[in-house]
Amino acid sequence: MKPLKSFRVLDLTNVLAGPFCCHQLAHLGAEVIKIEVPGRGDLARQLGADPELNEKGMGVSFLAQNAGKRSLTLNLKHPEGREVFFRLVSKADVVVENFRPGVMERLGLGFEKLKEVNPSLVYCAISGFGQNGPLKDSPAYDQIIQGLSGVMSVTGNDESGPLRVGFPMADTIGGITAALGIRHRFQNLNGKRFSSMFQCWSQRWLPWDG
Repeated sequence: MKPLKSFRVLDLTNVLAGPFCCHQLAHLGAEVIKIEVPGRGDLARQLGADPELNEKGMGVSFLAQNAGKRSLTLNLKHPEGREVFFRLVSKADVVVENFRPGVMERLGLGFEKLKEVNPSLVYCAISGFGQNGPLKDSPAYDQIIQGLSGVMSVTGNDESGPLRVGFPMADTIGGITAALGIRHRFQNLNGKRFSSMFQCWSQRWLPWDG
């Protein structure tokens, strides 16, 4: 039996780091329910090498990170949408989100509120620069993190200068470390909130001479 077979995850994430995290949890057997905004959905639906799939909202990037999940749309700005979400939270083990810091609180869905609904809930917030500090509200795309973390200091040559690593390394590292943190929290479900900050983890994965 897969190790997370009895667990339920609510996936509020978008594009890559968060969806990649929850995709790993699905591989481990968790029931992952992806929740998207009505109409547009995950931005990754329009990302990929096949224009026809992108046009249909089934971009390769989206398919690769969201296989094995259940799916629904909810308008979390609407009272009825929030009520449905609270019912889902009451029967979930973990919520994963990668909004900018403060968004969930402004929606009335922050950790303290959700803990009232489900005291044992594990809450994971994935972001580029953490939930506190001077950069917390800054945009955090993979290439930005690669540059600021020092990853690009070990690429390129004298002629080219620093180059972006070919695959989305920062997003992938941020997602996998979040999944590892959630896996650890599953061993002791007692209402914890933690943050996965992929600038920090990208720095930690640098070689000693980086």
